[in-house]
Amino acid sequence: MTSNSAGKAEKADKPLAGWRVLVPRGGPWGDRVAANLRSRGASPKVAPMINFAPTDDAAALEGALQRLAAGEFDWLTVTSATTVDVLFSHQAVVPPTTKVAAVGETTAAALVAAGYQVALVPAEDNSARGLLEEWTAATDGAIPLRILALRSAIAKPLLSVGLARIGHHVEAVVAYRTVGVPVEESIVAEVADGRFQAVLVTSGSVAEQVQNQLGPIPESTLVVCIGPQTAKDAGAIGLRVDAVADERTAESLIEVLVRAAEAKRSD
Repeated sequence: MTSNSAGKAEKADKPLAGWRVLVPRGGPWGDRVAANLRSRGASPKVAPMINFAPTDDAAALEGALQRLAAGEFDWLTVTSATTVDVLFSHQAVVPPTTKVAAVGETTAAALVAAGYQVALVPAEDNSARGLLEEWTAATDGAIPLRILALRSAIAKPLLSVGLARIGHHVEAVVAYRTVGVPVEESIVAEVADGRFQAVLVTSGSVAEQVQNQLGPIPESTLVVCIGPQTAKDAGAIGLRVDAVADERTAESLIEVLVRAAEAKRSD
């Protein structure tokens, strides 16, 4: 094989070679994304920019998780990857008799990475509304079901209220509060100097921290959002968006980054 052919093969196998990518989310999800990026040739930097703070009603959460472990719920609904971090930190046990519903592919991936089984993910709309719309068909119309609905303090109780209206017994519990995490000054400086080729944005909360801590992002750095809703949230706070994943999955996020990198390379 000629050196030219070898170079083309390497670019095909490692389309992100030479790219430094900022991954602003830690935990199992961030580790998995970083590993995927490395397999594509990138040099990822995991720098969590959001974290969860304890709920203001820790007793309610602990009691709910104890009842969950005891098998008192038919379903557990999880509406964010951060909720998975809370479950993981509490070493929450989900018994085989309890099924888990994830609001979208990102949350489902985080659950699997943390060792939990996922029984339901909306096929169309990866949102609380989408999960609610598909619930009855996915559960064969069984009513009433005992459901534990975990959410953040700032999330609207759309899912829990909707499930209760259908006729289910829903226990809605605030699992956490979202707080920003200051990144290292060296990262702020490197972003400002354009030393990252891309920044991944995985939620509206992350978008807010990226804009507040790192903005304005240099034009040479691609800002890639995990889905249309995240892109909309980012735009609403003034964060420039260069590429948007077709689906709310880590795989789709990386694929759109690869396409953007290849397009940039061909320019």
